[in-house]
Amino acid sequence: MSQVTSRREMLQGVAWAVGALGLSHTCAADDETDAAQAADLKITAVRTYLLKHQLKRPFGVSVSVPLDKIRSALLVKIETDAGLVGWGETAPISGAQATIDDQLGPKLIGRSPLEYRKLWRKMWGANFGHALAVGALDMALNDVRGKALGLPVAELFGGRLRERVPAYASAMNYVEGEEPEEQYPEEARKLVAEGFKALKMRLGRYSVRREAVVAERVRDVVGPDIKLMVDGNAAYTMSSALQMGHVLHELGFEFFEEPLPQSPKYAAYDELRRKLPLSLAAGEAVDSRASAKQLIDRRAMDIIQPDVSLCGGIGEALFIAELAALSGIRSLPHCWGGAILIAATTHLLSLLPDPHWGFPTDTPMLELDTSENPWRRELVAEPFDVEDGFVRVPTTPGLGIEVDERVVQKYAVR
Repeated sequence: MSQVTSRREMLQGVAWAVGALGLSHTCAADDETDAAQAADLKITAVRTYLLKHQLKRPFGVSVSVPLDKIRSALLVKIETDAGLVGWGETAPISGAQATIDDQLGPKLIGRSPLEYRKLWRKMWGANFGHALAVGALDMALNDVRGKALGLPVAELFGGRLRERVPAYASAMNYVEGEEPEEQYPEEARKLVAEGFKALKMRLGRYSVRREAVVAERVRDVVGPDIKLMVDGNAAYTMSSALQMGHVLHELGFEFFEEPLPQSPKYAAYDELRRKLPLSLAAGEAVDSRASAKQLIDRRAMDIIQPDVSLCGGIGEALFIAELAALSGIRSLPHCWGGAILIAATTHLLSLLPDPHWGFPTDTPMLELDTSENPWRRELVAEPFDVEDGFVRVPTTPGLGIEVDERVVQKYAVR
Protein backbone atom coordinates (compact mmCIF):
# COMPACT_ATOMS: atom_id res chain seq x y z
CA MET A 1 0.00 0.00 0.00
CA SER A 2 1.43 3.39 -0.97
CA GLN A 3 2.11 6.07 1.61
CA VAL A 4 -0.38 8.42 -0.10
CA THR A 5 -3.13 5.77 -0.08
CA SER A 6 -2.44 4.96 3.56
CA ARG A 7 -2.61 8.62 4.55
CA ARG A 8 -5.79 9.07 2.49
CA GLU A 9 -7.50 6.20 4.29
CA MET A 10 -6.39 7.53 7.65
CA LEU A 11 -7.72 10.99 6.88
CA GLN A 12 -10.98 9.57 5.56
CA GLY A 13 -11.42 7.91 8.93
CA VAL A 14 -10.67 11.16 10.72
CA ALA A 15 -13.09 13.05 8.50
CA TRP A 16 -15.82 10.48 9.16
CA ALA A 17 -15.34 10.75 12.92
CA VAL A 18 -15.29 14.54 12.80
CA GLY A 19 -18.40 14.55 10.67
CA ALA A 20 -20.17 12.30 13.20
CA LEU A 21 -19.51 14.96 15.83
CA GLY A 22 -21.07 17.62 13.66
CA LEU A 23 -17.77 19.37 12.97
CA SER A 24 -17.60 18.61 9.24
CA HIS A 25 -19.93 18.06 6.27
CA THR A 26 -22.79 15.60 6.79
CA CYS A 27 -22.31 14.04 3.37
CA ALA A 28 -19.94 11.05 3.49
CA ALA A 29 -18.88 11.57 -0.12
CA ASP A 30 -17.90 15.15 0.66
CA ASP A 31 -15.95 13.94 3.68
CA GLU A 32 -13.99 11.48 1.57
CA THR A 33 -13.22 14.15 -1.02
CA ASP A 34 -12.04 16.59 1.67
CA ALA A 35 -9.92 13.92 3.33
CA ALA A 36 -8.29 12.91 0.05
CA GLN A 37 -7.50 16.54 -0.73
CA ALA A 38 -6.02 16.99 2.75
CA ALA A 39 -3.83 13.92 2.25
CA ASP A 40 -2.37 15.40 -0.93
CA LEU A 41 -1.86 18.86 0.58
CA LYS A 42 1.53 20.42 -0.16
CA ILE A 43 3.35 23.47 1.18
CA THR A 44 4.03 25.92 -1.64
CA ALA A 45 5.57 28.91 0.14
CA VAL A 46 6.94 30.05 3.50
CA ARG A 47 6.99 33.82 3.93
CA THR A 48 8.19 36.03 6.78
CA TYR A 49 7.13 39.55 7.72
CA LEU A 50 9.06 41.82 10.05
CA LEU A 51 6.58 44.21 11.68
CA LYS A 52 7.46 47.48 13.37
CA HIS A 53 5.37 50.08 15.18
CA GLN A 54 6.35 53.48 16.58
CA LEU A 55 5.10 53.65 20.16
CA LYS A 56 3.03 56.65 21.18
CA ARG A 57 4.93 56.81 24.46
CA PRO A 58 8.21 55.05 25.20
CA PHE A 59 7.90 52.31 27.81
CA GLY A 60 9.80 49.31 29.04
CA VAL A 61 10.86 47.10 31.90
CA SER A 62 13.41 47.65 34.65
CA VAL A 63 16.42 47.06 32.40
CA SER A 64 15.06 48.97 29.36
CA VAL A 65 17.68 51.71 29.15
CA PRO A 66 16.60 53.79 27.34
CA LEU A 67 12.89 53.00 27.28
CA ASP A 68 11.66 51.31 24.12
CA LYS A 69 10.34 53.51 21.31
CA ILE A 70 9.64 50.74 18.77
CA ARG A 71 7.59 47.58 19.00
CA SER A 72 8.48 44.74 16.64
CA ALA A 73 7.40 41.20 15.79
CA LEU A 74 8.22 38.51 13.25
CA LEU A 75 5.34 36.70 11.56
CA VAL A 76 5.56 33.63 9.35
CA LYS A 77 2.97 32.46 6.84
CA ILE A 78 2.83 28.96 5.39
CA GLU A 79 0.90 28.66 2.12
CA THR A 80 -0.42 25.47 0.51
CA ASP A 81 -1.62 24.38 -2.91
CA ALA A 82 -5.19 24.13 -1.58
CA GLY A 83 -5.29 27.77 -0.52
CA LEU A 84 -5.05 26.96 3.19
CA VAL A 85 -2.57 29.07 5.12
CA GLY A 86 -1.07 28.93 8.60
CA TRP A 87 0.40 31.72 10.73
CA GLY A 88 3.10 31.84 13.39
CA GLU A 89 4.78 34.54 15.47
CA THR A 90 8.08 34.99 17.26
CA ALA A 91 10.59 37.61 18.38
CA PRO A 92 12.64 39.13 15.52
CA ILE A 93 16.01 38.55 17.15
CA SER A 94 19.02 36.24 16.86
CA GLY A 95 18.67 35.81 13.11
CA ALA A 96 15.25 34.13 13.31
CA GLN A 97 14.03 35.66 10.05
CA ALA A 98 17.12 34.65 8.09
CA THR A 99 16.99 31.13 9.52
CA ILE A 100 13.41 30.74 8.32
CA ASP A 101 13.98 32.39 4.93
CA ASP A 102 17.28 30.75 4.06
CA GLN A 103 17.35 27.43 5.90
CA LEU A 104 14.10 26.06 7.30
CA GLY A 105 11.44 27.45 5.00
CA PRO A 106 12.93 26.01 1.79
CA LYS A 107 13.08 22.55 3.40
CA LEU A 108 9.30 22.61 3.92
CA ILE A 109 8.40 23.43 0.32
CA GLY A 110 6.70 20.49 -1.39
CA ARG A 111 6.08 18.65 1.90
CA SER A 112 2.70 17.94 3.45
CA PRO A 113 1.98 19.89 6.65
CA LEU A 114 0.30 16.72 7.93
CA GLU A 115 3.73 15.08 8.23
CA TYR A 116 4.09 16.94 11.50
CA ARG A 117 6.57 14.65 13.25
CA LYS A 118 8.83 14.38 10.22
CA LEU A 119 8.83 18.13 9.70
CA TRP A 120 9.41 18.79 13.39
CA ARG A 121 12.53 16.63 13.30
CA LYS A 122 13.74 18.21 10.07
CA MET A 123 13.39 21.73 11.51
CA TRP A 124 15.30 20.92 14.68
CA GLY A 125 18.01 19.00 12.90
CA ALA A 126 19.12 21.65 10.47
CA ASN A 127 19.76 24.79 12.49
CA PHE A 128 21.67 23.99 15.69
CA GLY A 129 18.48 24.41 17.68
CA HIS A 130 17.14 27.83 16.61
CA ALA A 131 14.07 27.67 18.83
CA LEU A 132 12.63 31.04 17.81
CA ALA A 133 12.52 30.09 14.14
CA VAL A 134 11.15 26.62 14.91
CA GLY A 135 8.56 28.09 17.28
CA ALA A 136 7.06 30.36 14.64
CA LEU A 137 7.02 27.59 12.03
CA ASP A 138 5.53 25.10 14.50
CA MET A 139 2.62 27.47 15.16
CA ALA A 140 2.03 27.95 11.45
CA LEU A 141 2.20 24.21 10.72
CA ASN A 142 -0.30 23.44 13.45
CA ASP A 143 -2.56 26.21 12.22
CA VAL A 144 -2.64 24.88 8.65
CA ARG A 145 -2.89 21.19 9.56
CA GLY A 146 -5.74 21.97 11.92
CA LYS A 147 -7.54 23.71 9.09
CA ALA A 148 -6.84 20.78 6.76
CA LEU A 149 -8.31 18.30 9.25
CA GLY A 150 -11.13 20.55 10.41
CA LEU A 151 -9.84 20.51 14.00
CA PRO A 152 -8.78 23.21 16.48
CA VAL A 153 -5.12 23.01 17.47
CA ALA A 154 -5.95 21.79 20.97
CA GLU A 155 -7.67 18.75 19.48
CA LEU A 156 -4.52 17.92 17.51
CA PHE A 157 -2.75 17.39 20.83
CA GLY A 158 -5.33 15.17 22.49
CA GLY A 159 -8.18 17.53 23.28
CA ARG A 160 -8.72 20.45 25.61
CA LEU A 161 -9.33 20.07 29.33
CA ARG A 162 -11.20 23.37 29.61
CA GLU A 163 -13.20 25.70 27.37
CA ARG A 164 -11.77 28.88 28.84
CA VAL A 165 -8.56 29.79 30.64
CA PRO A 166 -7.96 32.32 33.41
CA ALA A 167 -5.94 35.32 32.28
CA TYR A 168 -3.73 37.79 34.05
CA ALA A 169 -2.86 41.26 32.83
CA SER A 170 0.83 41.59 32.05
CA ALA A 171 0.92 45.29 32.74
CA MET A 172 2.38 48.18 34.74
CA ASN A 173 5.50 48.88 32.71
CA TYR A 174 7.66 51.94 33.23
CA VAL A 175 6.33 54.74 31.00
CA GLU A 176 8.19 57.88 30.00
CA GLY A 177 7.09 60.84 32.11
CA GLU A 178 5.19 58.72 34.65
CA GLU A 179 6.10 57.89 38.24
CA PRO A 180 5.23 54.29 39.21
CA GLU A 181 3.90 55.39 42.61
CA GLU A 182 1.01 57.09 40.79
CA GLN A 183 0.87 55.20 37.49
CA TYR A 184 0.79 51.61 38.78
CA PRO A 185 -2.12 51.90 41.25
CA GLU A 186 -4.28 53.78 38.74
CA GLU A 187 -3.50 51.25 35.99
CA ALA A 188 -4.27 48.38 38.34
CA ARG A 189 -7.61 49.95 39.25
CA LYS A 190 -8.62 50.19 35.58
CA LEU A 191 -7.57 46.62 34.80
CA VAL A 192 -9.65 45.22 37.65
CA ALA A 193 -12.60 47.24 36.36
CA GLU A 194 -12.08 45.57 32.96
CA GLY A 195 -12.53 42.15 34.54
CA PHE A 196 -9.00 41.00 35.34
CA LYS A 197 -8.65 39.06 38.57
CA ALA A 198 -4.86 38.76 38.39
CA LEU A 199 -2.19 41.36 37.52
CA LYS A 200 1.56 41.42 36.99
CA MET A 201 3.77 44.48 37.35
CA ARG A 202 7.38 45.27 36.48
CA LEU A 203 9.73 46.20 39.30
CA GLY A 204 13.50 46.59 39.68
CA ARG A 205 14.27 49.91 38.03
CA TYR A 206 14.51 51.73 41.35
CA SER A 207 15.50 50.85 44.90
CA VAL A 208 13.74 48.18 46.92
CA ARG A 209 12.73 50.82 49.45
CA ARG A 210 11.01 52.95 46.82
CA GLU A 211 9.33 50.11 44.96
CA ALA A 212 8.10 48.46 48.13
CA VAL A 213 5.82 51.49 48.42
CA VAL A 214 4.64 50.99 44.82
CA ALA A 215 3.75 47.33 45.48
CA GLU A 216 1.94 48.24 48.69
CA ARG A 217 -0.12 50.94 46.96
CA VAL A 218 -1.20 48.52 44.23
CA ARG A 219 -2.25 45.96 46.84
CA ASP A 220 -4.24 48.60 48.72
CA VAL A 221 -6.04 49.63 45.52
CA VAL A 222 -7.04 46.16 44.29
CA GLY A 223 -7.69 44.54 47.66
CA PRO A 224 -6.79 41.10 49.01
CA ASP A 225 -8.69 38.97 46.48
CA ILE A 226 -6.83 40.02 43.31
CA LYS A 227 -3.78 37.91 42.51
CA LEU A 228 -0.63 40.00 42.14
CA MET A 229 2.73 39.02 40.63
CA VAL A 230 6.01 40.79 39.92
CA ASP A 231 8.42 40.44 36.99
CA GLY A 232 11.90 41.53 38.06
CA ASN A 233 13.29 41.36 34.50
CA ALA A 234 16.76 40.39 35.72
CA ALA A 235 17.32 43.68 37.55
CA TYR A 236 18.16 42.30 41.01
CA THR A 237 21.15 40.86 42.83
CA MET A 238 20.73 37.95 45.21
CA SER A 239 20.59 40.35 48.16
CA SER A 240 18.09 42.80 46.67
CA ALA A 241 15.94 39.98 45.27
CA LEU A 242 15.60 38.49 48.74
CA GLN A 243 14.77 41.90 50.22
CA MET A 244 12.05 42.50 47.65
CA GLY A 245 10.87 38.90 47.97
CA HIS A 246 10.13 39.38 51.66
CA VAL A 247 8.20 42.57 50.89
CA LEU A 248 6.12 40.80 48.26
CA HIS A 249 5.49 37.85 50.54
CA GLU A 250 4.14 40.13 53.26
CA LEU A 251 1.82 41.74 50.71
CA GLY A 252 0.47 38.36 49.56
CA PHE A 253 1.97 38.28 46.05
CA GLU A 254 1.75 35.02 44.10
CA PHE A 255 5.24 34.82 42.58
CA PHE A 256 8.43 36.72 41.79
CA GLU A 257 9.49 36.25 38.15
CA GLU A 258 13.10 36.17 36.95
CA PRO A 259 14.68 38.71 39.33
CA LEU A 260 18.25 37.56 38.55
CA PRO A 261 19.95 37.60 35.13
CA GLN A 262 19.04 34.62 32.93
CA SER A 263 22.57 34.13 31.67
CA PRO A 264 24.51 31.98 32.11
CA LYS A 265 21.91 29.21 32.38
CA TYR A 266 19.93 30.83 35.19
CA ALA A 267 22.93 30.76 37.52
CA ALA A 268 22.07 30.92 41.26
CA TYR A 269 18.34 30.49 40.65
CA ASP A 270 18.26 27.23 42.60
CA GLU A 271 19.86 28.97 45.57
CA LEU A 272 17.45 31.88 45.31
CA ARG A 273 14.48 29.51 45.19
CA ARG A 274 15.57 27.86 48.45
CA LYS A 275 15.80 31.22 50.23
CA LEU A 276 12.87 33.10 48.70
CA PRO A 277 9.71 33.18 50.88
CA LEU A 278 7.32 33.13 47.86
CA SER A 279 7.25 31.15 44.61
CA LEU A 280 10.03 31.81 42.10
CA ALA A 281 9.03 31.80 38.41
CA ALA A 282 11.58 31.45 35.61
CA GLY A 283 12.32 29.79 32.31
CA GLU A 284 10.95 32.07 29.60
CA ALA A 285 14.36 31.81 27.94
CA VAL A 286 14.48 28.00 27.73
CA ASP A 287 15.09 27.07 24.10
CA SER A 288 14.19 23.38 24.15
CA ARG A 289 13.09 20.50 26.35
CA ALA A 290 16.77 19.82 26.99
CA SER A 291 17.52 23.23 28.51
CA ALA A 292 14.25 23.08 30.44
CA LYS A 293 15.17 19.68 31.87
CA GLN A 294 18.43 21.09 33.22
CA LEU A 295 16.52 23.73 35.17
CA ILE A 296 13.92 21.23 36.33
CA ASP A 297 16.58 18.79 37.55
CA ARG A 298 18.22 21.62 39.51
CA ARG A 299 14.82 22.69 40.86
CA ALA A 300 15.81 26.20 39.85
CA MET A 301 12.22 27.47 40.09
CA ASP A 302 8.81 26.69 41.53
CA ILE A 303 7.05 27.73 38.30
CA ILE A 304 8.50 27.21 34.82
CA GLN A 305 7.49 29.57 32.00
CA PRO A 306 8.16 28.12 28.55
CA ASP A 307 7.18 30.45 25.70
CA VAL A 308 5.67 28.81 22.62
CA SER A 309 7.46 31.30 20.36
CA LEU A 310 10.84 30.98 22.08
CA CYS A 311 11.16 27.31 23.10
CA GLY A 312 10.31 25.66 19.78
CA GLY A 313 6.54 25.61 19.51
CA ILE A 314 3.34 24.26 20.98
CA GLY A 315 4.45 20.62 21.17
CA GLU A 316 7.75 21.54 22.81
CA ALA A 317 6.07 23.76 25.41
CA LEU A 318 3.58 20.98 26.19
CA PHE A 319 6.43 18.48 26.61
CA ILE A 320 8.22 20.88 28.98
CA ALA A 321 5.08 21.37 31.06
CA GLU A 322 4.54 17.63 31.38
CA LEU A 323 8.20 17.13 32.28
CA ALA A 324 7.98 19.80 34.96
CA ALA A 325 4.83 18.27 36.41
CA LEU A 326 6.74 15.05 37.11
CA SER A 327 8.90 17.07 39.51
CA GLY A 328 6.01 18.94 41.08
CA ILE A 329 6.84 22.18 39.23
CA ARG A 330 3.94 24.21 37.91
CA SER A 331 3.89 25.62 34.38
CA LEU A 332 2.66 29.13 33.53
CA PRO A 333 3.68 29.78 29.91
CA HIS A 334 5.25 33.12 29.07
CA CYS A 335 3.35 35.07 26.40
CA TRP A 336 4.24 38.58 25.30
CA GLY A 337 3.09 39.21 21.77
CA GLY A 338 0.22 39.63 19.35
CA ALA A 339 -2.94 37.70 18.56
CA ILE A 340 -1.16 34.78 16.87
CA LEU A 341 1.00 34.03 19.90
CA ILE A 342 -1.97 34.57 22.23
CA ALA A 343 -4.02 32.07 20.24
CA ALA A 344 -1.27 29.44 20.32
CA THR A 345 -0.69 29.93 24.05
CA THR A 346 -4.42 29.74 24.79
CA HIS A 347 -4.63 26.38 23.03
CA LEU A 348 -1.59 25.19 25.02
CA LEU A 349 -3.15 26.28 28.31
CA SER A 350 -6.35 24.42 27.51
CA LEU A 351 -4.24 21.23 27.42
CA LEU A 352 -2.42 21.70 30.75
CA PRO A 353 -3.95 19.87 33.71
CA ASP A 354 -4.62 21.48 37.06
CA PRO A 355 -1.76 20.78 39.48
CA HIS A 356 -3.85 18.50 41.71
CA TRP A 357 -7.11 16.55 41.83
CA GLY A 358 -9.09 18.80 44.15
CA PHE A 359 -10.83 22.09 43.47
CA PRO A 360 -7.83 24.14 42.34
CA THR A 361 -7.52 27.88 42.56
CA ASP A 362 -4.22 27.74 40.69
CA THR A 363 -5.28 26.63 37.19
CA PRO A 364 -2.58 27.64 34.66
CA MET A 365 -3.11 31.26 33.59
CA LEU A 366 -2.71 33.09 30.28
CA GLU A 367 -0.31 36.02 30.33
CA LEU A 368 -2.15 38.75 28.42
CA ASP A 369 0.08 41.72 27.60
CA THR A 370 -1.89 44.97 27.89
CA SER A 371 0.82 47.40 26.76
CA GLU A 372 0.69 49.19 23.41
CA ASN A 373 0.65 46.53 20.71
CA PRO A 374 -1.41 47.03 17.52
CA TRP A 375 -1.11 43.34 16.57
CA ARG A 376 -3.05 42.19 19.61
CA ARG A 377 -6.34 43.62 18.34
CA GLU A 378 -5.91 44.98 14.79
CA LEU A 379 -4.51 41.77 13.35
CA VAL A 380 -7.65 39.67 13.87
CA ALA A 381 -11.40 40.21 13.51
CA GLU A 382 -12.17 38.81 16.96
CA PRO A 383 -9.52 39.82 19.54
CA PHE A 384 -9.03 37.89 22.76
CA ASP A 385 -11.16 39.70 25.32
CA VAL A 386 -11.36 39.00 29.04
CA GLU A 387 -14.74 37.95 30.40
CA ASP A 388 -14.96 37.70 34.17
CA GLY A 389 -11.23 37.00 34.34
CA PHE A 390 -11.21 34.34 31.60
CA VAL A 391 -10.40 34.06 27.88
CA ARG A 392 -12.27 31.54 25.75
CA VAL A 393 -10.30 28.90 23.84
CA PRO A 394 -10.93 29.15 20.06
CA THR A 395 -13.09 26.37 18.67
CA THR A 396 -12.72 26.83 14.91
CA PRO A 397 -10.07 24.87 12.94
CA GLY A 398 -6.38 25.64 13.38
CA LEU A 399 -5.46 28.42 15.79
CA GLY A 400 -9.01 29.69 15.47
CA ILE A 401 -8.11 33.16 14.18
CA GLU A 402 -8.30 34.85 10.79
CA VAL A 403 -5.32 37.12 10.17
CA ASP A 404 -6.04 40.36 8.32
CA GLU A 405 -3.23 40.52 5.76
CA ARG A 406 -3.91 44.19 5.12
CA VAL A 407 -2.77 44.85 8.69
CA VAL A 408 0.31 42.70 8.12
CA GLN A 409 1.24 44.76 5.08
CA LYS A 410 0.52 48.00 6.94
CA TYR A 411 3.23 47.31 9.51
CA ALA A 412 5.65 45.14 7.51
CA VAL A 413 9.05 46.67 6.84
CA ARG A 414 10.43 43.57 5.11
